[in-house]
Amino acid sequence: MNTVFEDVCDTQLPGPYDGPSPRAGRYSTTLPCVEDAGKVAPQDAKALSPLFFERLAELDEGTAEYQYARNTLVEMNLSLVRYVASRYRSHRDQMEDIVQVGTIGLIKAIDRFDLSRRTEFAAFAIPHILGEIKRFFRDTSWAVHVPRRLQELRIDLAQAMEQLSTSLDREPTVKELAGHLELTEEEIIEGIVAGNGHTAVSLHLSGDSESTAPGGGGPVFADILGTTDPATEHVEDRYALASLLRQLNERDRLIVHLRFDREMTQAQIGAVLGISQMHVSRLLTRIIQQLRTGMLGHK
Repeated sequence: MNTVFEDVCDTQLPGPYDGPSPRAGRYSTTLPCVEDAGKVAPQDAKALSPLFFERLAELDEGTAEYQYARNTLVEMNLSLVRYVASRYRSHRDQMEDIVQVGTIGLIKAIDRFDLSRRTEFAAFAIPHILGEIKRFFRDTSWAVHVPRRLQELRIDLAQAMEQLSTSLDREPTVKELAGHLELTEEEIIEGIVAGNGHTAVSLHLSGDSESTAPGGGGPVFADILGTTDPATEHVEDRYALASLLRQLNERDRLIVHLRFDREMTQAQIGAVLGISQMHVSRLLTRIIQQLRTGMLGHK
Protein backbone atom coordinates (compact mmCIF):
# COMPACT_ATOMS: atom_id res chain seq x y z
CA MET A 1 0.00 0.00 0.00
CA ASN A 2 0.93 3.64 -0.27
CA THR A 3 3.45 4.82 2.33
CA VAL A 4 1.55 7.99 3.24
CA PHE A 5 -0.16 6.29 6.20
CA GLU A 6 1.06 4.32 9.21
CA ASP A 7 -0.26 0.94 10.37
CA VAL A 8 -2.43 2.23 13.25
CA CYS A 9 -3.79 5.68 13.98
CA ASP A 10 -2.93 5.93 17.70
CA THR A 11 -2.84 9.73 17.89
CA GLN A 12 -5.97 11.08 16.18
CA LEU A 13 -8.30 8.30 17.34
CA PRO A 14 -8.65 6.43 20.66
CA GLY A 15 -8.23 2.70 21.04
CA PRO A 16 -11.16 0.26 21.34
CA TYR A 17 -14.41 2.05 21.91
CA ASP A 18 -15.30 1.86 25.66
CA GLY A 19 -18.58 3.75 25.60
CA PRO A 20 -22.05 2.56 24.63
CA SER A 21 -22.02 1.67 20.94
CA PRO A 22 -24.83 2.63 18.57
CA ARG A 23 -24.75 -1.02 17.58
CA ALA A 24 -25.01 -3.14 20.69
CA GLY A 25 -22.34 -5.80 21.24
CA ARG A 26 -19.81 -4.24 18.79
CA TYR A 27 -16.42 -2.72 19.35
CA SER A 28 -14.88 0.04 17.31
CA THR A 29 -12.53 -0.55 14.43
CA THR A 30 -9.03 0.89 14.85
CA LEU A 31 -8.23 2.91 11.74
CA PRO A 32 -4.96 3.38 9.88
CA CYS A 33 -3.51 6.83 10.47
CA VAL A 34 -3.51 8.57 7.08
CA GLU A 35 -0.91 11.33 7.02
CA ASP A 36 -2.04 12.89 3.71
CA ALA A 37 -5.32 11.40 2.51
CA GLY A 38 -5.13 13.34 -0.73
CA LYS A 39 -2.05 11.38 -1.79
CA VAL A 40 -3.50 7.92 -1.20
CA ALA A 41 -3.40 5.90 -4.42
CA PRO A 42 -6.80 4.85 -5.83
CA GLN A 43 -6.16 1.16 -5.17
CA ASP A 44 -5.26 1.93 -1.54
CA ALA A 45 -8.34 4.12 -1.16
CA LYS A 46 -10.43 1.20 -2.41
CA ALA A 47 -8.96 -1.07 0.29
CA LEU A 48 -9.13 1.49 3.10
CA SER A 49 -12.60 2.91 2.47
CA PRO A 50 -14.53 -0.07 3.94
CA LEU A 51 -12.58 0.30 7.21
CA PHE A 52 -13.46 3.97 7.46
CA PHE A 53 -17.12 3.35 6.57
CA GLU A 54 -17.36 0.69 9.28
CA ARG A 55 -15.85 3.06 11.81
CA LEU A 56 -18.09 5.89 10.61
CA ALA A 57 -21.19 3.78 11.31
CA GLU A 58 -20.08 3.28 14.94
CA LEU A 59 -19.38 6.94 15.73
CA ASP A 60 -21.74 9.70 16.78
CA GLU A 61 -22.17 12.40 14.16
CA GLY A 62 -20.52 15.66 15.17
CA THR A 63 -17.65 14.14 17.16
CA ALA A 64 -14.03 14.78 16.22
CA GLU A 65 -13.55 11.09 15.41
CA TYR A 66 -16.56 11.13 13.08
CA GLN A 67 -15.29 14.22 11.25
CA TYR A 68 -11.83 12.68 10.88
CA ALA A 69 -13.21 9.49 9.36
CA ARG A 70 -15.62 11.34 7.06
CA ASN A 71 -13.07 13.92 5.88
CA THR A 72 -10.48 11.20 5.25
CA LEU A 73 -13.00 9.31 3.11
CA VAL A 74 -13.64 12.46 1.07
CA GLU A 75 -9.94 13.21 0.52
CA MET A 76 -9.02 9.60 -0.26
CA ASN A 77 -11.72 9.31 -2.91
CA LEU A 78 -11.20 12.64 -4.69
CA SER A 79 -9.60 10.61 -7.49
CA LEU A 80 -13.15 9.48 -8.37
CA VAL A 81 -14.15 13.13 -8.82
CA ARG A 82 -11.11 13.82 -11.01
CA TYR A 83 -11.89 10.71 -13.07
CA VAL A 84 -15.47 11.82 -13.77
CA ALA A 85 -14.41 15.44 -14.33
CA SER A 86 -11.90 14.31 -16.97
CA ARG A 87 -14.86 13.57 -19.24
CA TYR A 88 -15.41 17.31 -19.50
CA ARG A 89 -11.94 18.31 -20.69
CA SER A 90 -13.51 20.55 -23.32
CA HIS A 91 -14.74 22.82 -20.48
CA ARG A 92 -11.27 23.71 -19.23
CA ASP A 93 -12.34 27.18 -18.11
CA GLN A 94 -14.95 25.59 -15.82
CA MET A 95 -12.85 22.67 -14.54
CA GLU A 96 -12.48 24.15 -11.05
CA ASP A 97 -16.27 24.48 -10.73
CA ILE A 98 -16.78 20.98 -12.16
CA VAL A 99 -14.45 19.44 -9.56
CA GLN A 100 -16.17 21.43 -6.83
CA VAL A 101 -19.68 20.27 -7.67
CA GLY A 102 -18.36 16.75 -8.26
CA THR A 103 -16.97 16.80 -4.72
CA ILE A 104 -20.45 17.67 -3.47
CA GLY A 105 -21.69 14.53 -5.20
CA LEU A 106 -18.90 12.53 -3.54
CA ILE A 107 -19.88 13.85 -0.09
CA LYS A 108 -23.54 12.96 -0.71
CA ALA A 109 -22.46 9.46 -1.75
CA ILE A 110 -20.41 9.05 1.45
CA ASP A 111 -23.35 10.15 3.60
CA ARG A 112 -25.72 7.74 1.83
CA PHE A 113 -23.46 4.71 1.43
CA ASP A 114 -24.46 1.55 3.27
CA LEU A 115 -21.62 -0.92 3.73
CA SER A 116 -24.05 -3.76 4.36
CA ARG A 117 -25.16 -3.72 0.72
CA ARG A 118 -21.81 -5.27 -0.30
CA THR A 119 -21.44 -2.75 -3.11
CA GLU A 120 -18.09 -1.21 -3.96
CA PHE A 121 -18.06 2.44 -2.98
CA ALA A 122 -16.70 3.59 -6.36
CA ALA A 123 -19.63 2.01 -8.20
CA PHE A 124 -22.01 3.75 -5.80
CA ALA A 125 -20.28 7.15 -5.82
CA ILE A 126 -19.67 7.73 -9.54
CA PRO A 127 -23.40 8.13 -10.44
CA HIS A 128 -23.76 10.66 -7.60
CA ILE A 129 -20.72 12.63 -8.80
CA LEU A 130 -21.86 12.51 -12.42
CA GLY A 131 -25.37 13.58 -11.43
CA GLU A 132 -24.12 16.68 -9.63
CA ILE A 133 -21.95 17.68 -12.57
CA LYS A 134 -24.80 17.21 -15.06
CA ARG A 135 -27.08 19.23 -12.80
CA PHE A 136 -24.45 22.00 -12.71
CA PHE A 137 -24.39 22.23 -16.50
CA ARG A 138 -28.15 21.94 -16.77
CA ASP A 139 -28.88 24.70 -14.25
CA THR A 140 -26.12 27.22 -14.89
CA SER A 141 -24.67 26.88 -18.35
CA TRP A 142 -27.56 27.55 -20.74
CA ALA A 143 -28.08 30.98 -22.25
CA VAL A 144 -31.71 30.15 -23.08
CA HIS A 145 -34.12 27.69 -21.54
CA VAL A 146 -34.40 24.32 -23.28
CA PRO A 147 -36.03 21.11 -22.01
CA ARG A 148 -33.95 19.09 -19.55
CA ARG A 149 -34.00 16.11 -21.92
CA LEU A 150 -32.18 18.16 -24.55
CA GLN A 151 -29.73 19.59 -22.02
CA GLU A 152 -28.70 16.07 -21.03
CA LEU A 153 -28.63 14.97 -24.68
CA ARG A 154 -26.13 17.73 -25.46
CA ILE A 155 -23.73 16.34 -22.83
CA ASP A 156 -24.09 12.82 -24.26
CA LEU A 157 -23.52 14.19 -27.76
CA ALA A 158 -20.35 16.01 -26.71
CA GLN A 159 -18.93 12.83 -25.18
CA ALA A 160 -19.95 10.71 -28.19
CA MET A 161 -18.41 13.18 -30.65
CA GLU A 162 -15.15 13.14 -28.72
CA GLN A 163 -15.03 9.33 -28.61
CA LEU A 164 -15.98 8.85 -32.26
CA SER A 165 -13.65 11.61 -33.47
CA THR A 166 -10.76 9.79 -31.77
CA SER A 167 -11.65 6.38 -33.18
CA LEU A 168 -12.60 7.58 -36.68
CA ASP A 169 -9.93 10.28 -36.96
CA ARG A 170 -12.63 12.66 -38.24
CA GLU A 171 -15.86 14.23 -37.09
CA PRO A 172 -18.70 11.67 -36.91
CA THR A 173 -21.82 11.98 -39.04
CA VAL A 174 -25.34 12.28 -37.67
CA LYS A 175 -25.98 8.66 -38.62
CA GLU A 176 -22.88 7.48 -36.74
CA LEU A 177 -23.84 9.50 -33.68
CA ALA A 178 -27.36 8.05 -33.79
CA GLY A 179 -25.96 4.52 -33.95
CA HIS A 180 -23.52 5.15 -31.12
CA LEU A 181 -26.16 6.62 -28.79
CA GLU A 182 -28.94 4.30 -30.01
CA LEU A 183 -31.13 7.24 -30.96
CA THR A 184 -32.85 8.32 -34.16
CA GLU A 185 -31.19 10.78 -36.52
CA GLU A 186 -34.03 13.24 -35.84
CA GLU A 187 -33.22 13.16 -32.12
CA ILE A 188 -29.53 13.77 -32.83
CA ILE A 189 -30.34 16.76 -35.05
CA GLU A 190 -32.68 18.12 -32.39
CA GLY A 191 -29.92 17.80 -29.79
CA ILE A 192 -27.39 19.57 -32.03
CA VAL A 193 -29.81 22.43 -32.72
CA ALA A 194 -30.66 22.74 -29.02
CA GLY A 195 -26.95 22.93 -28.26
CA ASN A 196 -26.89 26.31 -29.98
CA GLY A 197 -28.69 27.69 -26.93
CA HIS A 198 -25.85 26.67 -24.62
CA THR A 199 -23.91 29.91 -25.11
CA ALA A 200 -24.83 33.40 -26.20
CA VAL A 201 -22.74 35.81 -28.26
CA SER A 202 -22.54 39.39 -27.07
CA LEU A 203 -23.99 41.97 -29.43
CA HIS A 204 -20.91 44.04 -28.66
CA LEU A 205 -18.54 41.35 -29.92
CA SER A 206 -16.71 42.40 -33.07
CA GLY A 207 -17.80 40.77 -36.28
CA ASP A 208 -14.14 40.62 -37.31
CA SER A 209 -12.92 37.08 -36.62
CA GLU A 210 -9.52 38.46 -35.65
CA SER A 211 -10.96 40.84 -33.11
CA THR A 212 -13.01 39.89 -30.06
CA ALA A 213 -13.35 43.24 -28.31
CA PRO A 214 -15.26 46.42 -29.10
CA GLY A 215 -13.20 48.75 -31.21
CA GLY A 216 -10.97 45.88 -32.28
CA GLY A 217 -11.08 46.66 -35.99
CA GLY A 218 -14.51 45.61 -37.19
CA PRO A 219 -18.14 46.58 -36.60
CA VAL A 220 -19.81 44.94 -33.63
CA PHE A 221 -22.93 42.85 -34.18
CA ALA A 222 -25.12 45.50 -32.58
CA ASP A 223 -24.08 47.97 -35.29
CA ILE A 224 -25.33 45.80 -38.15
CA LEU A 225 -28.56 44.53 -36.59
CA GLY A 226 -31.78 46.24 -37.61
CA THR A 227 -33.77 47.93 -34.87
CA THR A 228 -37.26 49.35 -34.64
CA ASP A 229 -37.44 53.14 -34.91
CA PRO A 230 -39.41 54.31 -31.84
CA ALA A 231 -41.03 57.03 -33.98
CA THR A 232 -42.85 54.42 -36.06
CA GLU A 233 -45.20 53.79 -33.13
CA HIS A 234 -46.52 57.35 -33.52
CA VAL A 235 -46.96 57.45 -37.31
CA GLU A 236 -50.60 56.40 -37.18
CA ASP A 237 -51.28 58.86 -34.35
CA ARG A 238 -49.74 61.69 -36.36
CA TYR A 239 -51.94 60.97 -39.36
CA ALA A 240 -55.05 60.84 -37.18
CA LEU A 241 -54.09 64.09 -35.43
CA ALA A 242 -53.47 65.86 -38.74
CA SER A 243 -56.96 64.91 -39.88
CA LEU A 244 -58.48 66.26 -36.66
CA LEU A 245 -56.53 69.53 -36.93
CA ARG A 246 -57.93 70.11 -40.41
CA GLN A 247 -61.41 69.92 -38.92
CA LEU A 248 -60.72 72.88 -36.59
CA ASN A 249 -61.72 76.41 -37.57
CA GLU A 250 -59.02 78.85 -38.65
CA ARG A 251 -58.68 80.59 -35.26
CA ASP A 252 -58.37 77.31 -33.34
CA ARG A 253 -55.69 76.06 -35.76
CA LEU A 254 -53.80 79.34 -35.28
CA ILE A 255 -53.96 78.98 -31.50
CA VAL A 256 -52.56 75.42 -31.71
CA HIS A 257 -49.80 76.59 -34.08
CA LEU A 258 -48.79 79.49 -31.84
CA ARG A 259 -48.85 77.44 -28.65
CA PHE A 260 -47.23 74.18 -29.76
CA ASP A 261 -45.21 75.06 -32.87
CA ARG A 262 -44.08 78.58 -31.95
CA GLU A 263 -44.12 77.75 -28.20
CA MET A 264 -45.67 81.11 -27.32
CA THR A 265 -47.19 81.75 -23.90
CA GLN A 266 -50.93 82.25 -23.42
CA ALA A 267 -50.34 85.96 -22.77
CA GLN A 268 -48.43 86.31 -26.05
CA ILE A 269 -51.16 84.45 -27.95
CA GLY A 270 -53.76 86.75 -26.36
CA ALA A 271 -51.80 89.80 -27.56
CA VAL A 272 -51.70 88.42 -31.13
CA LEU A 273 -55.43 87.63 -31.18
CA GLY A 274 -56.53 90.69 -29.14
CA ILE A 275 -58.13 88.62 -26.38
CA SER A 276 -57.33 88.03 -22.72
CA GLN A 277 -54.99 85.33 -21.40
CA MET A 278 -57.95 83.77 -19.54
CA HIS A 279 -59.88 83.53 -22.82
CA VAL A 280 -56.90 81.86 -24.51
CA SER A 281 -56.70 79.36 -21.63
CA ARG A 282 -60.40 78.43 -22.02
CA LEU A 283 -60.00 78.08 -25.82
CA LEU A 284 -56.91 75.85 -25.43
CA THR A 285 -58.70 73.66 -22.93
CA ARG A 286 -61.65 73.20 -25.31
CA ILE A 287 -59.39 72.52 -28.34
CA ILE A 288 -57.24 69.97 -26.52
CA GLN A 289 -60.31 68.19 -25.16
CA GLN A 290 -61.79 68.08 -28.67
CA LEU A 291 -58.57 66.62 -30.11
CA ARG A 292 -58.24 64.09 -27.27
CA THR A 293 -61.79 62.88 -27.80
CA GLY A 294 -61.12 62.51 -31.50
CA MET A 295 -57.91 60.55 -30.91
CA LEU A 296 -59.56 58.16 -28.43
CA GLY A 297 -62.43 57.60 -30.83
CA HIS A 298 -59.91 56.85 -33.59
CA LYS A 299 -58.22 54.17 -31.47
